[in-house]
Amino acid sequence: MSSELETTNLLLGIMAVVSVIEALVIIGMGIAGLMAYRKVAALVAGLETRQVAPAMARLNAILDDLKDVTATVKEETERVDQAIHQTMDRIDDTADRVRSNVRAKTSWLVGIVRGLRVAIEGMLQTRHQAHETTH
Repeated sequence: MSSELETTNLLLGIMAVVSVIEALVIIGMGIAGLMAYRKVAALVAGLETRQVAPAMARLNAILDDLKDVTATVKEETERVDQAIHQTMDRIDDTADRVRSNVRAKTSWLVGIVRGLRVAIEGMLQTRHQAHETTH
C-alpha cells in the first residue's frame, strides 16, 4: 500500500506543479496582454494627435469656409432676386406709361381714321344705292 500512496503522492505533486505553472502562464499572459493594450492605446493616441486632430482641424476650417461662402451666395442670390423684381416692376410701370401715352397721343388719330372710314363707307354705300336705282 505504501507504493500506492507514493504513486498517488507523486501524481498529486505533478498536478500541483502543473497547476502552479498554469497559474504562472496565465499571469504572464495577463501581463503581456496589459502591456500590448498599453502599447496599442499609446499608438492610437499618437496616431490621433499626429493624423486625426490636424485632419479634423482642416476639415472644420473647410466647413467654416463653406458656411461663409454659402451665406454669401445666399445673400447675393436674395439681392439679385430683389433687383430682378424691382427691374421687372419698373419695366411694367414703364410699359403702362408708354401704353397710356401712346393711347393719349393716338386716340385723336384713331378717331379721325374711324371717322374717315365711316364717311368713305357712307359715300360708297350711297353711290352703290344710286347705281342700283339707275339700273
